[in-house]
Amino acid sequence: MTSHRLVIAEKPSVAASIAAALGVKEKKDGYIEGGGYLISWCVGHLVELADAAAYGEQYKKWSYESLPILPEEWQYTVAADKEKQFKILKELMHRADVSEVVNACDAGREGELIFRFVYDVAKCNKPMRRLWISSMEDATIKAGFADLKDGRDYDALYASALCRAKADWIIGINATRLFSCLYHKTLNVGRVQTPTLKMLVDRGEAISHFKKEKYYHVRLGFSGAEAVNERISDKGKADALKAACEAETAVCISLTKEKKTAAPPRLFDLTSLQREANKIYGYTAKQTLDLAQTLYEKRLLTYPRTDSAFLTDDMEDTAAKTVTMLSGKLPFMEGAEFTPDVSRTLDSSKVSDHHAIIPTMELAKTDPAALPESERNILTLAGARLIFAAAEPHIFEAVTAVFSCAGTEFTARGKTVLAGGWKDLERRYRATLKGKPDPEDMEEENTLPELSEGQTFESPTAKVTEHFTTPPKPHNEATLLSAMERAGNGDTNPDAERRGLGTPATRAAVIEKLVKSGFAERKGKQLIPTQNGAALVSVLPDMLTSPQLTAEWENNLTQIAKGAADAGDFMQRIEAMMRELVKENTAADKSKAVFTGGEEKPSVGKCPRCGSPVHEGKKNFYCSNRDCAFTMWKNDRFFEERKVAFTPKIAAALLKSGKANVKGLYSPKTGKTYDGTVVLADTGGKYVNYKIELPKKK
Repeated sequence: MTSHRLVIAEKPSVAASIAAALGVKEKKDGYIEGGGYLISWCVGHLVELADAAAYGEQYKKWSYESLPILPEEWQYTVAADKEKQFKILKELMHRADVSEVVNACDAGREGELIFRFVYDVAKCNKPMRRLWISSMEDATIKAGFADLKDGRDYDALYASALCRAKADWIIGINATRLFSCLYHKTLNVGRVQTPTLKMLVDRGEAISHFKKEKYYHVRLGFSGAEAVNERISDKGKADALKAACEAETAVCISLTKEKKTAAPPRLFDLTSLQREANKIYGYTAKQTLDLAQTLYEKRLLTYPRTDSAFLTDDMEDTAAKTVTMLSGKLPFMEGAEFTPDVSRTLDSSKVSDHHAIIPTMELAKTDPAALPESERNILTLAGARLIFAAAEPHIFEAVTAVFSCAGTEFTARGKTVLAGGWKDLERRYRATLKGKPDPEDMEEENTLPELSEGQTFESPTAKVTEHFTTPPKPHNEATLLSAMERAGNGDTNPDAERRGLGTPATRAAVIEKLVKSGFAERKGKQLIPTQNGAALVSVLPDMLTSPQLTAEWENNLTQIAKGAADAGDFMQRIEAMMRELVKENTAADKSKAVFTGGEEKPSVGKCPRCGSPVHEGKKNFYCSNRDCAFTMWKNDRFFEERKVAFTPKIAAALLKSGKANVKGLYSPKTGKTYDGTVVLADTGGKYVNYKIELPKKK
């Protein structure tokens, strides 16, 4: 019997790329076979932690008394629509001719979790190997298979992934149920989501409490230069200074010239790519991640879920070849003079799991014009960044001249470019964009005339300009991603472990969930907290809203992944925090929060599963809690067979007492109608069941 190596990828498209690289061609139901390989795939998260209801009947309904829910033995579930693929994987794992299983899921924390959940729930005990690669090119895949790692080398990474999943479950389930029960409204609370919301609310409050103030500048004009004084809050004083200056002599009291260098930018990690794509193209963080993932699966971009802005030292040759290829491939580089130096993009000590995001050599064989515009934009952006990073520094001379006039100092600043370097290339790239370049990124050259210390200017021209202080700007995706990345960094030195809210891979989903839950909304590029978002933050304790605390947890997870912290200790702290939370929050604080929505729609009753209001839709009666699946369909076969309309009156009775007296029920057996009692027989599944209560025998 020929032994086979079973390879499990995260998605069908990745499995297809691996099969193509290894020359495996025979397609079967749910896997590809050939050359001693069986190559199959998960469909994202095939196996997940079970919902609270799996731990006992008492958790089917949301109630304060049942909290906290802290599983001792964790239960797992396979999503109903993914059962077929799980069954295929399980059968393949247990095939007698399978000698070992290769985890080829994405090389990161979540990829490890996806594979291990399937491996464990399928009760597989075959030897486990790990494919750990950063791009999907044929050569990289082959090299990865020639250097497979022992799967157990990644046990610490799995431990951190499992802690992340369990901590999110414990905080999400308990805090959401606790505050939803107290305030009689579905209030989604999350380990990373809620502190992120707090950032949006804090910024919103800073804007609403901002008081605009008027101020003035006096500006002196010389031949080809303008010098400005410090701000003056009083118009009369500004006018008096202007008049005094026009009648006096201005003297240049200091002149400093400083040669400065703006180093080329670093390569992209996922967060910086998302920020730049938001600034330039207006893409959301999720759109950028999805586009980068698609390009990765098309083998045109390296692995996107990375937190490193460097390449490994052994990639010098690859980087140099890629830069040369890009210089001929990207239209904005046509005719540009460019001598690349990739050495400053290399630093193995700053790469943990995956190197920075760059295009692959596969692009040499691809026509970028054939790609969808959005994919082409991301690929060009990543390619342009690699070119800038390998270009010469931007060198300029900064000149600062200080003048004295009427007993007041005025300052003029100038900038003379000595070597354009990478900024010349960036200007070329920006010129190809449809939108206008960002003024913050495109500083103009401003040359001052020849000046010397002691030089005098008789009766200079003077003018007063009026200005207003400006409030902080609302967050957009770019600034919020930066804030999430920096959260908790304030008290640590720059060399400390990166803290931050969430990981590069999860931040986009967190922002999307805030919008979907109705706690934040998009207005153009801006992200604004809603009234419900502000109200939720106001009723929650610091332990749930503090970005510093949550950043500490994320740091703990990173340490667990490195084997430098204990998973058990981390989980004990999370459980203790939940017990404390439930103990300290026993009643709603109505003075703090006013929640909108939900109440505006008439309710037909309370959900038997979670206690939230049930509303009437066009085709159904549905629970207002987006995390609860309870729905009663008006066209349910039970009522259609009995030829009665499923009215709001029947729905209200079923929700109130679990029973409804209904007249004119049709019997398919006898062809007659009768009056009877319909009972709600909800088992907590996807569909709600009903039955007829038989009259009790006398």
